[in-house]
Amino acid sequence: MKVFLLFGLVAVALADVSRFEGEKVFRLKPVLDKHVTLIKELDKSIKVDFWRPESSELVTIDSDVDIRVPAIYLDMVYTILQQNDMEHEVLIEDLQVAVDAHADNKASPRTHSYTKYNSWDKIQSWIASISSSNPNLISKQVIGNTYEGRPMTILKLGKKSSSTKPAIFMDCGIHAREWISPAFCQWFVKEALSTYGSDSQMTSLLDQMDVFVLPVFNVDGYDYTHKSNRMWRKTRSKKSGSSCIGADPNRNWNAGWCTIGASSNPCSDTFCGYSPESEIEVKNVADFIRRNKSIIKAYLTIHSYSQLLLFPYSYTYDLAEHHSELLKVAEGASAALRSLYGTRYTSGPGATTIYPAAGGSDDWAYDLGVKYSYTFELRDTGRYGFLLPESEIKPTCEETMLAVKYIAAYVQKNLY
Repeated sequence: MKVFLLFGLVAVALADVSRFEGEKVFRLKPVLDKHVTLIKELDKSIKVDFWRPESSELVTIDSDVDIRVPAIYLDMVYTILQQNDMEHEVLIEDLQVAVDAHADNKASPRTHSYTKYNSWDKIQSWIASISSSNPNLISKQVIGNTYEGRPMTILKLGKKSSSTKPAIFMDCGIHAREWISPAFCQWFVKEALSTYGSDSQMTSLLDQMDVFVLPVFNVDGYDYTHKSNRMWRKTRSKKSGSSCIGADPNRNWNAGWCTIGASSNPCSDTFCGYSPESEIEVKNVADFIRRNKSIIKAYLTIHSYSQLLLFPYSYTYDLAEHHSELLKVAEGASAALRSLYGTRYTSGPGATTIYPAAGGSDDWAYDLGVKYSYTFELRDTGRYGFLLPESEIKPTCEETMLAVKYIAAYVQKNLY
């Protein structure tokens, strides 16, 4: 296509900057093979940030494609879309305006708040204070350090018991820019502690089971999104000989590793890493789950965005052995979530419900023997994407609690 001659003129490598003035987020609607090819060529020629799906390889006909386009390329992208009759809309007019606006206008409290996007420093202080607040129900354990040396702390919720109890494991913040995810883990801990004794379901859960919560999985990346680049996704590991930083911690698990929907290019946002568990954060969590495999009965991982409740498999189109049961539970949880604000979630296996992607944590946990393994993709469906306003933290967390409690109650009654 002659239009791609334009690329050579402007395809300069953009430095990683933390300002996004004039950048737009488009939703493209490819309906022809040539549209799919065009999007893939676009990705090769200029630096496009894929929000959904997570890379150009996953683009298919009749699937919405959300991409962030640097201001320098906007005229060219508009020209290409018009010349090729590709339907599109602008979801975010100016990304920097959206970044500035997703924190509400109230003065940011110096301390931790459950309705704000807290910095890592605030979350770390919160972990220390909450874990000492109620020693009969909560304790903390460092399972290792991140690449940059930050502690990875798991909070264990549950009534103290002399015998080992079955458990649920939940992590948040695998992808650095998905800020609503760590906000939910913090909310969950608050709700579990504050409703124990008054809410019969939570009381029963914490009496009979433990819940392991990792409030922020990708701590280095999350800290980087607060300090340097709001749109960062990966870890922050470095390898000699490569100028590209980090790997995608949700492509780094030993579950069909790097076979589909993941990239072997270290510069890609979906880089699978140099080997399974090459990222120390992934290895730390995998080691913890392996050590506690006999008691962990459910694995929940919280992401955004798209309003989905997914379960294995993502690395293959084959159905999981427990497919029908996993689907039934997901649909029940989605109905519970919808009952509060009417938010609609779609349930199903990852590969067919969104796109195939190898090396994911839920597939790995399921293959290890953790039967009830689920991935949440929280609000929204693209209006704000990764920049969900702080005003939506509370309703998002409230409705997600209903789904998580539904799954937990089911697991509690169906231990294996």
